[in-house]
Amino acid sequence: MADQTALPEIRAGAEDRADAAVVRDALGVGVAVGLSGFAFGVTSAGSGLTLPQTCALSLLVFTGASQFALVGALAAGGNPLTAAAGAFFLGVRNAFYGLRLSQLLALPRAVRPFAAQWVIDETAAVALAQPARRSARIGFAVTGLTLYVLWNLTTLLGALGAEALGDTDAWGIDAAGPAVFLALLAPMLKSTTERAVAALAVLLGLGLLPVLPAGVPVLAAALAAPVVVFLAGRRRGTVRDEAKEETR
Repeated sequence: MADQTALPEIRAGAEDRADAAVVRDALGVGVAVGLSGFAFGVTSAGSGLTLPQTCALSLLVFTGASQFALVGALAAGGNPLTAAAGAFFLGVRNAFYGLRLSQLLALPRAVRPFAAQWVIDETAAVALAQPARRSARIGFAVTGLTLYVLWNLTTLLGALGAEALGDTDAWGIDAAGPAVFLALLAPMLKSTTERAVAALAVLLGLGLLPVLPAGVPVLAAALAAPVVVFLAGRRRGTVRDEAKEETR
């Protein structure tokens, strides 16, 4: 009898410890990335955007890579439409995260429009790393809330402090956001195909930067994925054909 009453308590204790671990990891990601909103605020103000425009980008767009790409292209003198197109294509990846997360989280319909605003790299990485739906929901919610609040708060502080910093380019703060993005991306590049896509995208982005208008190299770098996937598919087909020839 004592064993029967102790078993639920043991399970509840294990569940509490698992929840605490998810919350701890989610807070770590949310705080670490959220603080880099300061860099975006400084960079955006330095590129000529007003305080309301800078804060609106963080409130409404809320995807760091796209925001940095947009203000970076504008600061380099790029066409606003080209800059917006580059930011848009970078943000398209969030739609694919949404497809996977909608199945994993299985949120009520009324909550989904609000949750969609938090579908970004960091929330997807934390949620998809969880072994169960309960922990995935906790990880997604804690990461999204922490990051959204901190990102917008530090964006405001960065935009307000840009004038006090003077020449923002001299501080190199604009590199903080992309550096955080790369730090999150690097552990996810596990297969040869994924690493090849990343390497080709870097080559296209950096190689075309001196010869194409600002913002266009980002669009060109997006071609790395279909090119590498196509070549990998052809290579697998060739290997299969050779194997069939050898067995005949």
